[in-house]
Amino acid sequence: MKPENGVSLEARNLTRVYGRGSEEVRALDGVSLQIRKGEFVSFMGPSGSGKTTLVNLLGCLENPSSGELDLAGRKIFGNGKILGEQGLTRIRREIFGYVFQNFYLIPTLTVRENVALPLAFYRKPGMDGEVERLLGMLGMEHRMNHLPGQISGGEMQRVAIARALVNRPEILLADEPTGNLDTKRTEEIGEILQDLNRNAGLTIVMVTHNPGLDRLGSRHIEMCDGQAFER
Repeated sequence: MKPENGVSLEARNLTRVYGRGSEEVRALDGVSLQIRKGEFVSFMGPSGSGKTTLVNLLGCLENPSSGELDLAGRKIFGNGKILGEQGLTRIRREIFGYVFQNFYLIPTLTVRENVALPLAFYRKPGMDGEVERLLGMLGMEHRMNHLPGQISGGEMQRVAIARALVNRPEILLADEPTGNLDTKRTEEIGEILQDLNRNAGLTIVMVTHNPGLDRLGSRHIEMCDGQAFER
């Protein structure tokens, strides 16, 4: 089934409830939204507002307590059913790329080996040279044989972005991608994300506390008390 009007993701009344002792916490409270192919959607809001929970649900990293999620017209969650773990794993590998605040690079692997790691689990046709191409695009070709401990924080995030892109995802999810970086490195990463969206047509869903980074998005959504409001 093809997505209607270029819709990549559609959430309807997504809710996520956690138990905290005897207390029930509604981290997400009935969120409905559409994200279209090629959009750069930025989520902002205070800590605990539900930003990360929502992005984790959109990226199939968590299951909702209730509600529905369609990906390119295919139902992932809804009507009391959840796509099986094998199907979810395939979607994570084939559709999404993930970038987090913490870089999650393996310290004993070189830059090149870290970027190539996803290819050990899933490889699309014509991927030869993809690692080198991405590292060159991100200005990291001269660091290819370095270990993560031998490069800067900004460089580590570039490596993490290359790793997220190596399987040519349709959607990039970035959760506080510059949270551990200084102003200059934040601007550099912001420019990379904007270029990927504008020139490569990559759909980007980003969580940030940084107003400067937020402005790069083509759509802006404010999160508050588990609910989403278009700005």
